[in-house]
Amino acid sequence: MEEKVSLKDSLLALGQQLGKAIMMPISILPVAGLLLGISAALSSGAVIKAYSVLDNSVLQSLFKLMNAVGNGVFAALPLIFAVGIAAGLAKGEKGSAGLSAVVGYFVLLTGTGAFLSIFNMGAPAGADIRLYGQAVQFGIKTLNMNVFGGVLAGIVTGVVHNKYYKTKLPDVLAFFGGSRFVPIVNTIIFMIISLAMVFIWPAIAAMISYFGVLTQGLGIVGAFIYGLILRGFYVIGLHHVFYLPFWTTAAGGTLEVGGKVVEGWQSIFLAQLADPNTTHYFSNIALYNSGRYFHMLFTMPAICLAMYTAIPKGPRRKATFGFLFSIGLTSFLTGVTEPISFALLFASPLLFIAEAISFAISFVIAALAKVTIGSTFSAGLVEFLLFGVFQGNSKTNYIWIIILGVPIFIVNYFFFKFLIEKLNAKTPGREDNEEQEKSLKAKYTSGQAKDIITALGGMANITDLDNCATRLRVTVKKLDVINQELLKQTGAHNVVVRGKNLQVIYGPTVNLIRTEIDEYISTL
Repeated sequence: MEEKVSLKDSLLALGQQLGKAIMMPISILPVAGLLLGISAALSSGAVIKAYSVLDNSVLQSLFKLMNAVGNGVFAALPLIFAVGIAAGLAKGEKGSAGLSAVVGYFVLLTGTGAFLSIFNMGAPAGADIRLYGQAVQFGIKTLNMNVFGGVLAGIVTGVVHNKYYKTKLPDVLAFFGGSRFVPIVNTIIFMIISLAMVFIWPAIAAMISYFGVLTQGLGIVGAFIYGLILRGFYVIGLHHVFYLPFWTTAAGGTLEVGGKVVEGWQSIFLAQLADPNTTHYFSNIALYNSGRYFHMLFTMPAICLAMYTAIPKGPRRKATFGFLFSIGLTSFLTGVTEPISFALLFASPLLFIAEAISFAISFVIAALAKVTIGSTFSAGLVEFLLFGVFQGNSKTNYIWIIILGVPIFIVNYFFFKFLIEKLNAKTPGREDNEEQEKSLKAKYTSGQAKDIITALGGMANITDLDNCATRLRVTVKKLDVINQELLKQTGAHNVVVRGKNLQVIYGPTVNLIRTEIDEYISTL
């Protein structure tokens, strides 16, 4: 008999699913950001003057194309979020869920626009509609919900789709059954939502703006709190939900760029990246982002070195070197830090708390040094070069990352080595159980999809299986049949259990693992 799922577990499951779904549209940002970063860096007057080879009409035309494509993607972010989140939340027929989200999003835009007119709530003729919380999106005069509107459309569509995509109608209406029924329901629901949003959104917008003003007013204290909360949510996979408002709404600040008012520090950064008149990047980038570069480039590699040197000299230290070196290098190059964080967490929660505090302090240091290096996803070396070095020190103050990064590395190395030894923490290479050490060094090899399904209790025990950038996210019926040791033998760094929801940590290769799992399931 299945255990009753508590409300707490249900809400946590929804939060984890949303975090995973948000990763889908967010994964598009690095490519668009790289296009903007490369084009902006290599087409600026100072760079062309320094490197005459770039003063070429063909190259500059290519950079203009890259800039236009990057801008186009970011202009369509609300729609991308709507489609991506709906598809990510859908249990089946994901393509139909994405199409239904498009319908829902445009009904939301046109509906709010129509109700503004009906209730005579539109901006006065000749007035700047931005001052009235309104905007023109995809040619439609509507409320300025921006990315929030897309996120709302995606979440609602995901819920509606999962409820109705298997609906059976009478034979005479059978053509409109199944997944075709979802956009019909969505149209009605979003007409109602658009009516409600006309009255609700102004209050929401004011609240978000106030939160942004409040955090800005707190200055470096606000930066510390932001970093600490962000890292805390990270361990349960809900960090995407937390940081999104700061990235894309007024909570992260507002600024006029190129004659347009832009909200959210990342949206502002991308707009400035495309604006040739930018002389210095938005100050809030220092509060809500630049500290990540200290952490990914210096702190996390230092922690890996601390874990390595904390291993007594001998075979274990030598055997663990490859693992620790690879996860440290991954953090440095790409900004993916989950293997390190979970190695700390499962060795001792105090180590993870110390890492979270170090992360928050990095935001304070970046804010004090006024480092304004933006990012699209990872905050690793690649983005540091593109969005920091190549943009010029006058715009970003990137030099402080290097100057302060070295002492940050040294301090964190000695601090974490002291903690590991003082706590006698069982970090990789220091475990009492030889088998645990072997499992940490295990890597996924092609053909182990069957073992993963078996370790999860078989298909009969799995109610939902998906993945984000580095984790398999699984909802199961029974926890007592889960074989965590077998999962580790397939290359999982660790397994996080929250209610009936599991996060199996594999790292960046999880997409390939998920593909093999899907292929295996299709043969059953």
